[in-house]
Amino acid sequence: MWRQWRNFFYLAIIFHLSGSSAAADAQIRLIDPDNSGATLCSGRVEIYHNNRWGTVCHHGWDRNDAEVVCRQLDCGPALNATRSAHFGEGTGQIWLDEVSCSGSESSLTDCQHRGFGIPYCGHGEDAGVICSEIRLTGPQSTRCSGRVEIYHNNRWGTVCDDGWNLNDAEVVCRELGCGSALEATQSAHFGEGTGQIWLDDVTCSGSESSLTECQHGGFGTHDCTHQKDAGVICSGVPIRLAGSGSTQCSGRVEIYHQKTWGTVCHHGWDLNDAEVVCRQLDCGSALNATQSAHFGEGTGQIWLDEVSCSGSESSLTDCQHRGFGTHSCGHGEDAGVICSGIRLAGHQSTQCSGRVEIYHNNRWGTVCDHGWSTEDAEVVCRHLGCGPALNATQSAHFGEGTGQIWLDEVSCSGSESSLTDCQHRGFGTHSCGHGEDAGVICSGIRLSGHQSGRCSGRVEIYNKKRWGTVCDDGWDLNDAEVVCRHLDCGTALAPPKEAHFGEGSGPIWLDGVACSGSERSIIQCQHRGSEKNGCTHHKDAGVICSGARIRLTGSTRCSGRVEIFYNNTWGTVCDDGWELNDAEVVCRELNCGTALKATKSAHFGEGRGSIWLDDVSCSGSERSLTQCQHRGFGTHDCTHSKDAGVVCSGVPVRLTGSTLCSGRVEIFYNNTWGTVCDDNWDINDAEVVCRELGCGTAQSAAVSARFGEGSGSIWLDDVDCSGSERSLTDCQHRGFGTHDCTHQKDAGVVCSVILPKPRIFMIPAGKVERRSDVSITCSISPQSQQLLQGEFTLRQISGSFSQTKPSTTNSATFKILKVDFDKDGLYQCEYSHDSSISTSDSVTVSVTVLLQQPRISVTSPDGRLAKVFEVIEIMKGYSFIFTCSNNDRYSGGVFNLIYSGSNMKRMKHNKTSVNSSASFSFPVADFGHEGRYSCVYEITLTEGTFTSPEAEWIYVSVIYSRTPILRYVLLPLVLLLENIALHFYYKVIKKQKSDKKENDETDVSRAEEVEAEEEAVQEIE
Repeated sequence: MWRQWRNFFYLAIIFHLSGSSAAADAQIRLIDPDNSGATLCSGRVEIYHNNRWGTVCHHGWDRNDAEVVCRQLDCGPALNATRSAHFGEGTGQIWLDEVSCSGSESSLTDCQHRGFGIPYCGHGEDAGVICSEIRLTGPQSTRCSGRVEIYHNNRWGTVCDDGWNLNDAEVVCRELGCGSALEATQSAHFGEGTGQIWLDDVTCSGSESSLTECQHGGFGTHDCTHQKDAGVICSGVPIRLAGSGSTQCSGRVEIYHQKTWGTVCHHGWDLNDAEVVCRQLDCGSALNATQSAHFGEGTGQIWLDEVSCSGSESSLTDCQHRGFGTHSCGHGEDAGVICSGIRLAGHQSTQCSGRVEIYHNNRWGTVCDHGWSTEDAEVVCRHLGCGPALNATQSAHFGEGTGQIWLDEVSCSGSESSLTDCQHRGFGTHSCGHGEDAGVICSGIRLSGHQSGRCSGRVEIYNKKRWGTVCDDGWDLNDAEVVCRHLDCGTALAPPKEAHFGEGSGPIWLDGVACSGSERSIIQCQHRGSEKNGCTHHKDAGVICSGARIRLTGSTRCSGRVEIFYNNTWGTVCDDGWELNDAEVVCRELNCGTALKATKSAHFGEGRGSIWLDDVSCSGSERSLTQCQHRGFGTHDCTHSKDAGVVCSGVPVRLTGSTLCSGRVEIFYNNTWGTVCDDNWDINDAEVVCRELGCGTAQSAAVSARFGEGSGSIWLDDVDCSGSERSLTDCQHRGFGTHDCTHQKDAGVVCSVILPKPRIFMIPAGKVERRSDVSITCSISPQSQQLLQGEFTLRQISGSFSQTKPSTTNSATFKILKVDFDKDGLYQCEYSHDSSISTSDSVTVSVTVLLQQPRISVTSPDGRLAKVFEVIEIMKGYSFIFTCSNNDRYSGGVFNLIYSGSNMKRMKHNKTSVNSSASFSFPVADFGHEGRYSCVYEITLTEGTFTSPEAEWIYVSVIYSRTPILRYVLLPLVLLLENIALHFYYKVIKKQKSDKKENDETDVSRAEEVEAEEEAVQEIE
C-alpha cells in the first residue's frame, strides 16, 4: 500500500515542478513570534513562491547562507545562522532544503538547493538568521572600517559624532565581530551619508552588546548634519564560529584576514586557546577545545597554526603562532571550540556558583526564579562542568542583574544538556524583575570512573577550570564522610584507594588530606596544597556513600518522624518491625547520641508522598538506615498512619586519645565537643559510656587525664550513674558547663570490644564480564571514628579463593584479576581483631560473556544503491549484500541477519563468522525486501550461549530507478497511462457486459413472442 502512496508522491512532484516560477522572483521575510511588532533583521526565514509563503530547512544551513539573506533584506552582516526552529516552527510549505550559498549571491533562491518543495524535514528544522542592525559603509570603507549606520524604522541612518569616542567604537567593532576598536573617526571621515541621522550624543561604557543599548538622545533627535557623521576603524581580524552543528557559541574557529575567512590548525590547540576565543566572542568560559574538524572541514585558507595562548589575551591573534598562512596541516585538522554560552555572575560568585546568565541574541540576560528548582540547577552545573547542584538559589541571592531577563518558568527534567533545552515561556517572555534572578551553587566536586554512580566513584575536584583527582595518602573514612555529605549522598560506607574506580587523568589537586569529618567541603580539610605532591594516578582516592539522606521532621533536631531522601523525593518509613536497634542507627547517623525511643503509629504526625522503607531490621551497628535489611525501596503494605519515628538523646559521645573503645570521654553539646570532669567518676559511669558506644562492658574508669588533656569546654562534672542509663547525659550531673575542674582531671574509659559486622561491596555490581577485573571492598564502621588495627579476609564460600589483608583505614580492597567461570559464586568478608571474628553478608560474582555490538553494512555489486538521509535505496531487480562484522575477541560464532518487513514479521538468516564477518547475498531486489535489517552475534561455550546486542538498524527501500527523469517523470507517466488504460479497459468491459445483458433480454422477449404466435395458430386450427 505504501508503494502506491509513493507513486502518488512522485505524481505530486511532477505537478509541483510544472507550476514552478523563476527562482529569482521569490520574496523573502523574517518571522520572530516574540518580536512581531519590531523592525526585523532576525527571525525564521520564509520565502514567497507560487503565491504562498514557506520556510527553509536547516540541512546544510550555515553563515554563508545567512549572509545572503541579510544582504537581500538590506540588513547588516550575518551574525548567526540559526537551526532547529530557533525562532519557532513555521506552518504550511517548506520551500527549500539543502541550501548551499557561496555568500556572494544576490538572492537566496540563486543558491544551490534541491528544488522548490522537495524537503526531507519537518518544521522542527526551520532555518533562521540573526543579522546585525549596524553596518559600515562609505568611500574606502571595508568590512571592519567605515561610516557607522544603523537600521531603524525600516531605514538606514547615520550617527552624529558629538561625544563619539573609543568606547563607542569598541561596541560597534565587537557587535560586528571585527576585533577591537583602533580609532573612533569624526567629521565624516568616510564621507557624508544621506537621509536620517538616527543617533546623537552617544555615550557607551564599552561593555554594551549593541550601540543602541548605550545612552543617547533618542532615535532621530539630533542637532547635526552629515558633515559630522561618525565612523570606526576596527582591528580588522574578526573571528567567528562555523560548521556543521555550530551555534552562536560553539563551532569551527575561523578568522578574517586579507578579506578572506580561514580556519585554524589544531596543532597545540588547547583549553587556554579556546578560552581566548570564547572571551573574544563574549560566550562565557571554554568547555572544550575541539580538534580534527569536529564541526566539519572548512575550505580555503588555513590562517593560523601552532597557536599558543596563555589564556589572558584579548584576541586569538595576540597569541603566539607561526604567522598568517604559515602551516603544515589540512582542513581535517581544523580547530574548534565549545563555549558555555552561560555564566555565573554576581556578588561573591565563583566559577561554580552565582547568578545564572545566558547569552542570546548577542546579549547576556538573567533567568527568573519562577519554578526554579534543583533539576534546573543540575542542568546548569553539568553544562558548566561544575559537578552536581547543591542549591537552586532564588530572589537574587547573588545580587540583581541588569538588562534582559531571557527565561522564565524554566522546567527541566534534569537530563537536558543545556538550560535552553528545558521548557520555558520563550526568550524574553517573563513576568518578573531582577529581584527574582535565579542562581546556582554547584558542588565543584564529582564522582567518576569505571562503574561509578551518583554516590560512588573516584573523587575529582574542579580547580582552575580543570578537573583533577585526590591522592589516597592518608585517605580514610573521615575524608570520605566529608565528600558524601557535600554531595548529599548520605554517609560514607568505604574510602576505596589505589584507583579503585580506575585511574584518572590531568592534575592531582590534593594530597595528604586529613579531615576531622565535620568540614563542609574537602578543600576545608588539611592537605598539602594543589599540585604539591608526589602521587601518580594509580593512587587516586574514591568513596562509596550510602546514597540516601535522612532527616527527622515534626518535632526537634533529634526527635521526629523519620524520612529518607531517595530518587529525588523525601519519603517515610513504615513501623512494621520498627524497634530500638533501628532507632539507634538513625540517631547515630544524625549525630544525635543514642536512641531513647522508637516511636510508631505516626507519633510525630503523618507524612505524605512516598513510603520508602518497610520491615526494616537493623542489628544496631550499621552506619546508615539503608544498610539495614528491608523489603526494598518503595515496597510496602502501609499507610502514613504507620509512619515510624525516633527520640534520640541529642548529645553524642566519643572517645579520643587512644583506641576505638578506650580513651578520653567527650560529649557534643551546643555544637562543640567538650570533656567530662573525673569528680566521682566510677565504673558505673564508664559502663554507660561503653554501652552507649557499642563497645561491650567497662573494664576500668580512667581519671586524671590518663588519655591526655583535652581542650575547650568541660561539659559535665560530678556525674553519677546507676549503670543502667542509656546515655551519659541521662545520669545525674551538675548541669552542662557547670564545673570546678581543669583538663588535668579529664575522665576516660577502657571498654571491652564488640566487633561491628563488616560490609562488603563489589565493583562492578551485578554481572561481571569474563576476563575482566573485579574489586571487592570489605569495611567496618566503628561507632567512633578511630581505627581498628585488625585484618580482613575475603573468602569464596564454595571455592578455593581466599586472601587476607591488614586493615589500615577500617577497610581493605581485594582485586580478582581476569575472572573466569571458576570464580563464579558467593563471597564473604571476615574481620578479625584480638581473636574476635565478625562475618559480613555475601555478594555474588556472576561471570558472563558480554559481546560487542556488531556492525552492519549494505552494498550493491552493480552500484545500484544510495543512501538518502537515513534510508538505503536499492533499485528493483539488482543484487545487494548485507555484511555483519565485529572485532570481538570471541571468534567462531554465528551472525544472525534479522529482517523485519512491513508485515512486521521477524526473520533470521544465519551464517558462521569467518574472519569476524559474514555476508548475506540477495541476487534480485524486490519490494518484498523492503524493511529493517540488523545483525546479532552469538557464541556458544561450555557454560552456555551468549548473544550480543542488536546492531544499528538499516532501513531499506526498493525503487524502480535512481535517475531523476525516470523516477519523477517517466515512471509516474507510465503509471498514469497505465491507470488511464485500466480505466478505459474496465469501461469497455462494463459496456460489453451491459450490451450482452440487453441482447439476452431481447432474445428472451422474441422467444416468448414466437411461442405465443404458435399457440394462437394452434387454437385457430
